[in-house]
Amino acid sequence: MKGTLRNLINVIRREIRLMRQRPIYLISSVAVMAFCSVFFLTFLRDGQPKDLPVGIVDYDNSSVSRNFTRQLDATRTCTTIHFGSFQEAREAMQTGRISAFCVIPHNMAEDIQANRRPTFTYYVNTLYFVSGTFAYKSIMTMVNLTGGAIKREVLRARGTGDSAILGRIQPIVIDSHQIGNATADYSVYLNNVMLPGILELSIILVLIYSLGAELKYGTSRHLLEKSGGSMATALAGKLIPYTVLFWAIGIFTDLLLYHWCHFPLAGSIWNMFLGTMIFVLACEAVAITILGFLPVLRDAISIGAIYSVLAFSLTGFTFPVESMPPYIQGLAAAFPLRHFYLFYVKEAIFGSGFAGWHTEAVHLLLFLFLPLLSIHRLKQSYILQNFPKK
Repeated sequence: MKGTLRNLINVIRREIRLMRQRPIYLISSVAVMAFCSVFFLTFLRDGQPKDLPVGIVDYDNSSVSRNFTRQLDATRTCTTIHFGSFQEAREAMQTGRISAFCVIPHNMAEDIQANRRPTFTYYVNTLYFVSGTFAYKSIMTMVNLTGGAIKREVLRARGTGDSAILGRIQPIVIDSHQIGNATADYSVYLNNVMLPGILELSIILVLIYSLGAELKYGTSRHLLEKSGGSMATALAGKLIPYTVLFWAIGIFTDLLLYHWCHFPLAGSIWNMFLGTMIFVLACEAVAITILGFLPVLRDAISIGAIYSVLAFSLTGFTFPVESMPPYIQGLAAAFPLRHFYLFYVKEAIFGSGFAGWHTEAVHLLLFLFLPLLSIHRLKQSYILQNFPKK
């Protein structure tokens, strides 16, 4: 037992020395996470896009059309730009100057008063999904409000009471509750998954490089000698410094999001710390497994990068996994980030506690058994060193 502990300490000291000698480890972990945290939190600091350019082609030039334009320009999302013709507005959209434009037809106000139902036309560039969606939402809101205001004035002129007017304009009152993100803040929506996803990417790539560098530089036998010939001791000694490092990064990220940036957190920050720690261990297990099955550094890094990037698409925070094809739904379970996202939803949004997210913790812990499938192959490659190094 004492010999094993001494060997473990020797491997840990060796790894810490390598970390000091190779700045790539700290750059790929601490520097990358720091840059991404600052970038995404400042890039999305306003919560939602604002002042999106929307073109107006006003062929009517009546008080109704001018009021519509002013109301649309007064929204937080849009700022209006006037064009003299449809052709000018179309060219502006094609060149990316505006996100959408509206065409107000001739004699719109007169047609409304005569109940002739004029056609209001708008064009939205949905190639840019976020800006197009927000512009569409603002235009539709203003169209409905303008239509309601005109209908209200017509009914008032006929002597209808205000309560009856409201019943006709809005027969059903909508009581909307946006759970977990009441302000529809895009920073809350994206960063709660984006930053853990980048952390997963950093963990997998850094560990694959750290373990694969022993093969690339031919130092794997020296590592096994330091560990007393035990592959388990060698892996434990190499992983402990990185585990502490990534735990610290993950906990700092949680504090950054939920304490300093005041992201919504219905549950406990301590539970978020626990979930982050399990998530880090699961990502480390994936890195060992990838290198064990493919003990060639360049190939393992490529597979690790592809795997980590796919996790963003299959997590389910942009498109629900339940709406994907059945075989894709099963594939999504192979990514730690998917289970961490479900853990985040249950703890941070709903505050369900351990009873709500314990299944996701079990799923993350199951990843820890993956290295057992490839550890023998990795040890053989460390001993024989018979894989390409370039």
